[in-house]
Amino acid sequence: MRIAPGTLLATALGLAIISAASVGHADGTGVATGDTSGKKIALSNSYAGNSWRQQMLKTWDRATADAIKDKVIKAAKVVNANASAPEQANHIESLIVEGWDAIVINAASPTALNGVIQEACDQHIVVVVFDGLATAPCAYKVAYDYTAMGKMEADFAIKKLGGKGNVLEVRGIAGVSVDDDIHKGLVDTFATAPGIKVVGSVYGNWTQTIAQKEVASVLPSLPPVNMVVTQGGDGWGTFQAFKAAGRPTPTIVFGNRQDELKLWSDLLKADPGYDTFSASSAPGCASVAFWVAQQVLAGKKVPNTIYLPLPRIEQADLESWLKVMPDGAVATPVYSQAWTADLIDANAAGKPLPPSPVAKLGDM
Repeated sequence: MRIAPGTLLATALGLAIISAASVGHADGTGVATGDTSGKKIALSNSYAGNSWRQQMLKTWDRATADAIKDKVIKAAKVVNANASAPEQANHIESLIVEGWDAIVINAASPTALNGVIQEACDQHIVVVVFDGLATAPCAYKVAYDYTAMGKMEADFAIKKLGGKGNVLEVRGIAGVSVDDDIHKGLVDTFATAPGIKVVGSVYGNWTQTIAQKEVASVLPSLPPVNMVVTQGGDGWGTFQAFKAAGRPTPTIVFGNRQDELKLWSDLLKADPGYDTFSASSAPGCASVAFWVAQQVLAGKKVPNTIYLPLPRIEQADLESWLKVMPDGAVATPVYSQAWTADLIDANAAGKPLPPSPVAKLGDM
């Protein structure tokens, strides 16, 4: 059968229009609009035992519930492991067998899940890792520069202490990439200031009660401590340990939890010169990872690694954040599909990252 040239041209133009529509703007930027209404996206989470992780799960649930209601995707699911890489690997194996189209992972180990992640990729499943990263090359990575966070804290300590003083380090969970990277940033930066002595290091598991217990266990053996560098979810517990031991309150770098920010506010009322800052990743990054997975499924070209801006709270912004944070919350904005598309485009083009959305009452 002979097809008229005009028909071929019209067909080609139609396909081009459909293709352009599936990736947003003609240059590939913007929200990809390929049909994902029949797709299923699951979350494999390594650990759910602290306030950050609990809020992360709430953020995931909010983003996926809205996406399902709006028929952007068909289904979503969460599977939590108990900080165990073998348990998480088993969960991911099950998700592969169940036929999920994308698996988003907050990994218990940088390397222990690589085999099962590659297995998922080989089955043409989109894999996105975030927060606790895995190094599997086939996985998309949604990342904070945690090494830069460690450097930021160390630079602050060096400047505040005039290059000489005793520092206690409260770490996260052993073996997780977040902890490894923050620790590296601290160690490398403190190496440039020989007058700074790290007199103790404990694992607080990003959990106030554990941090309090672990700090209390080492305080009797420590000399006077001038500053505590932390990772988030541990500043309030650290303060309680010093208070219970009857020791002076050192400068503590806080981690964007409501209890920590309230403590900082109270410390400032007692001593207006209590100079510190607060920094942590935002639990809302789970929604960014979800939207990255959805955008890949929708046909958007996405770089292998997507970097996020790290929220840092200064004293001038403290009360504004406290006004929108309920008890137990972690400071986080809400990240939308459109904001995530802008983030992807900025990373792809090597341009400045879009500013984080402003948190509002009800976001947390």
